[in-house]
Amino acid sequence: MAQAPVADRELDARGLLCPMPIVKLARVVREMAPSEVVLLHATDPGASPDVAAWSRSTGNPVLFEDRVDKVMRFWVQKA
Repeated sequence: MAQAPVADRELDARGLLCPMPIVKLARVVREMAPSEVVLLHATDPGASPDVAAWSRSTGNPVLFEDRVDKVMRFWVQKA
């Protein structure tokens, strides 16, 4: 089983609806240095496809994702 990478930052977007998790993620990633990793916590059911689409369009890869109860977690690396 793959192991989640170590995150340099965490972003709590639980309870926020689209597009706010992506808006906040984009803001945090802009402030990061290349190759740093942010761990995004989200509960919006649309977060999974939204994060994947944002990752493809920006080139910032999703290194790992999982789900704990209703919370989806995404480890995103700044390209």
